Amino acid sequence: MAAQENAIQAELEQMALKIVLVEPGDLATVGELLEHLERLLTSPEIGSRSRLRSMGAVLWQVLDQIILATLDDSAENYAHLGEAIGVMQEAARQEDDADDRQVAAFCEVLRKTGFAVPDAEVAAGTVPLPKNVGADEATDAQEEESAAAGEGEAASSASEPSSAAPPEGETDATQAPGAAAASPASDNAEEEEEPIVQDPQEFMQDMDLLSGFVEEAMEHLETIEVNVLELENSPGDPEIINNIFRPFHTIKGVSGFLNLKAINKLAHATENLLDDVRNGVRAMDSDVIDVVLSVGDYLKAMIDNLREVIAQGPEAYKNFDIREYTRRIKAIREGKPSESSPAAPAPAPAPADTAASAPPAAPAAAAAPAPSAAPAPGKPAAPAPPASARASVSGKKVDASIKVNIEKLDALVNAVGELVIMQSLVQENPHIQAIVDPKLTRDFSQLARITSELQKTAMSMRMVPIRQTFQKMIRLVRDLSKKSGKIVNLVMEGEDTEIDRNMVDSIYDPLVHMIRNSVDHGVQPPEERQKLGKPPAGTVALRAYQKGGNMVIEIEDDGNGLNTEKIRQKAIERGLIQPDDNLSEHELNNLIFLPGFSTADKITDVSGRGVGMDVVKKAVEKLRGKVEVYSEPGKGSLFVIKLPLTLAIIDGIVVRVGSERYIIQTIAIKESLKPTREQYQTVCERGEAILLRDHLVPIIRLYQTFDIEPSYTDPCEAILVVVEHEGQQRALMVDELLGKQEVVIKSLGGLLTEIPGVAGGTILGDGRVGLILDLAGLFAAGGSRAGSGAGDQVEAESEMF
Repeated sequence: MAAQENAIQAELEQMALKIVLVEPGDLATVGELLEHLERLLTSPEIGSRSRLRSMGAVLWQVLDQIILATLDDSAENYAHLGEAIGVMQEAARQEDDADDRQVAAFCEVLRKTGFAVPDAEVAAGTVPLPKNVGADEATDAQEEESAAAGEGEAASSASEPSSAAPPEGETDATQAPGAAAASPASDNAEEEEEPIVQDPQEFMQDMDLLSGFVEEAMEHLETIEVNVLELENSPGDPEIINNIFRPFHTIKGVSGFLNLKAINKLAHATENLLDDVRNGVRAMDSDVIDVVLSVGDYLKAMIDNLREVIAQGPEAYKNFDIREYTRRIKAIREGKPSESSPAAPAPAPAPADTAASAPPAAPAAAAAPAPSAAPAPGKPAAPAPPASARASVSGKKVDASIKVNIEKLDALVNAVGELVIMQSLVQENPHIQAIVDPKLTRDFSQLARITSELQKTAMSMRMVPIRQTFQKMIRLVRDLSKKSGKIVNLVMEGEDTEIDRNMVDSIYDPLVHMIRNSVDHGVQPPEERQKLGKPPAGTVALRAYQKGGNMVIEIEDDGNGLNTEKIRQKAIERGLIQPDDNLSEHELNNLIFLPGFSTADKITDVSGRGVGMDVVKKAVEKLRGKVEVYSEPGKGSLFVIKLPLTLAIIDGIVVRVGSERYIIQTIAIKESLKPTREQYQTVCERGEAILLRDHLVPIIRLYQTFDIEPSYTDPCEAILVVVEHEGQQRALMVDELLGKQEVVIKSLGGLLTEIPGVAGGTILGDGRVGLILDLAGLFAAGGSRAGSGAGDQVEAESEMF
């Protein structure tokens, strides 16, 4: 009994602490209060205290009305709620239920909030629980109470407790209490068969609150997926199970007071299933894992639709049909045979005033995990990991953080960049440099150090760990390996490596292509691996680390490797190389990144090492990166992606053409040279090129492209910078190389954004503006300029040279 009292008091103490922190408008803390209150109302310990439970139910109604703006969201009302919680604490500390004095005090203080308190119902302990709170638990309690009330003398003579359900498949027509208890259950079953059709106006009263729910719910769903997949490696770990349960509980609670009926019901059903796992009623087996993953996918589709509603209005709302999921969850809880994961059902028919179109299909449900990944159905959950292992997880330091609007962050980064430039301009001013003052020199040195540190800190604020992107690959590998019948282990390293937040979404698709290729076409089936003397389970390693000024991502598999000879034959067939070309194995393997190149005999949506590889290269190069492949037949392949740490700063070479300065990305430069007369070539007296190692490289005269007066018009007197983009090379003709420099990229904005060959601008240390060259635009524009009009012909000529 002491333990029960302590459990009730613990929730009330947490509520007492929370209510002190609540300020008007702080609905997030009000939501946390509701979570504690729900745990209190649904706990078995409060079942014998009907008055205390009724107090909690009334308190819930008051909080709900504050959220819905029916009652004032004021500091005065929160003070009254604090007094009410204090009365409940006093009642919980005594052995019996709340007495008349406490009930009167509780009702009196809540009446001050403007709420019509049902005094008589609180005194009688008959205030019903809110609809969205402990529906299953409340039904069970009501069934037990009705059975006990109607049983009378039969209860004392019955050999079985009246609350016990008859054996499955049997009925007892003579047992009146049993029949009475079955009636509400059958009614609920009939209700579950009806789809939930909702008018969006029911939950659109507070769009700010709805928007906050959408963002937080998506974060919770990402957390759920990561923890579910982690549970396959640590089955039965109670901490991980709790980490899955809590987000569903939060989504259920917040969606309940926002009146999102379908989301609330589906999250509640899943929460009940996970509660069974937490309480040891059933094991966290493959059936539970599959249904939790598929529910998570469907909830994402539902919440994505809410995002459309926020952006487009109520006409974008779609009613989703959750019945297949709730039926499957119910079957699992009742121990019935597992059913296959339902395909995402179409939304329920929408009312006339809502959109009737079907939503995008939710991602396909995951296949069942390997037998060793979870305990067999019906068996108890695996024992918890050693205390030392749990301590290593729970003992991690949690860094405090706040959410900042992206626009504000970008504005700060831009302002700091301007500050650094201005500090450099002031320091290099001739009048300042003419002042001979040791103190001024020291002050400028200190100012330079501070501005440099400020710039590094501001830039680091744009950086986020790549962990979230990496963790999405866990689900991808799991699904692909099951679909292909392979056993694949994903090993991840360097998840804490930071990357520019603007690059996180852009790098996702290339990684999906690479991982897909490694699992589908790299790793062999278990039988084939055993014949080759390899372990049945293949390994795909995903690594990230910083090297120099770049971030490096590696995808390595221990599968077949690339068939270099087959790549050579395909390249010859397509005319990409000549039979007598002497290319290294590395150069041949990297031909797979050319558009449409594939060594597959039959191309499907996933077959062929070359399918999607050109997409990977284009996506990486768009991020100013580079991708290469290294492979050894029979042992595996290694794909290496090199990216800049941030998109806000570019590492480039500053060149001069006439009186103008231009910046060329360092990663795109192959070499620079002053050509000899023998190297300079022309094609049909139209195009011009430079001969480099038996290949013709077309020349682009930058002064013609940008219509400026150069210092040199003869290529043999100027400097040629050889650059590469999407497998093609060009030689950019410049007057002088001024040096290497890191520059902050600035958007030109307005009408200047569409200038061919220009990607942006920057302010150099001397205050002058430099233009950052866009190689894709230059390559396209170079062929139409006089003097280089035969660019395509030169390129074709170089193929045959």
